[in-house]
Amino acid sequence: MRQRLPELAKFGSVGLVAYVVDLGVFNLFRVIVGTSPIIAKVISVAVATIVAWLGNRYWTFSTRRTDTSGKELLEFASINVIGLLIGIACLWISHYLLGFTSVLADNISGNIIGLGLGTLFRYFGYQKWVFTGNRQSPAPLENEVM
Repeated sequence: MRQRLPELAKFGSVGLVAYVVDLGVFNLFRVIVGTSPIIAKVISVAVATIVAWLGNRYWTFSTRRTDTSGKELLEFASINVIGLLIGIACLWISHYLLGFTSVLADNISGNIIGLGLGTLFRYFGYQKWVFTGNRQSPAPLENEVM
């Protein structure tokens, strides 16, 4: 676990930056530009996903990024969609199945439980399916002086 702590801190930092970008872009398009909330959210999530991919590719998982960045981005986006669906499922179960319909209950189920479970899925999904390359520095040659 101690070996993963720096990686988890980087992952959390990148996620926080992406979250701030998501909020900022959403409010820019919703309030300043005047688009619908759904269009604003689609744009903000798309921009935040790119920010998160770049941060995770070049910082969090930099030693494991692949050589095929296009494929990696597609896989990254797919993992994010599944993570989003996990959050929506938690919200749906709480709100519609269990009948907890207050704003507080929606925030707890969607933005705490759902976001938490989705984030766990994303972290392990990125490790298992997205950032699978071995980009560590090559071993020095035998005759090379260090």
